[in-house]
Amino acid sequence: MKKLFILLMMALGAATANAQKFALVDMEYILKNIPAYERANEQLNQVSKKWQAEVDALQTEAQTLYKNYQNEAVFLSEEQKTKKEEAIVAKEKEASELKRKYFGPDGELFKKRESLMTPIQDEIYNAVKDISEQKGYSLILDRASDAGIIFASPKIDISNEVLTKLGYN
Repeated sequence: MKKLFILLMMALGAATANAQKFALVDMEYILKNIPAYERANEQLNQVSKKWQAEVDALQTEAQTLYKNYQNEAVFLSEEQKTKKEEAIVAKEKEASELKRKYFGPDGELFKKRESLMTPIQDEIYNAVKDISEQKGYSLILDRASDAGIIFASPKIDISNEVLTKLGYN
């Protein structure tokens, strides 16, 4: 009796698994075809370069102070050496703090990226979700981010359908 129950449960599970529908999307392809994403990326690159230039300028100042210190060290008193060393350390610290402010885990670049990209990602997610609900998909995988997919039929790729739902052709 127990064996019959287990066999029945396995058969029921197999029948349910066969009834599930799957689809793929290629997020790289979708994002490349959304002009707002490209504009956001360009904006992030520009602001990143600007901020990196500010950090580089401070680091250059610190290096210049250090080189000058090395050249003048033999002529300086201990008190003057200490002041120059403190100025060098302060400039290095200032550069480090600015770098952390702009590029740290919760830095300005992260916040900027989040504010620009989140609306686009939410829009894509909602389109994928709507298509999934309309067509009865149980699972939708991202072909671009999953290296575990060795082969997938192009017939189950709904990337173009997502772009159409978003208003892009």
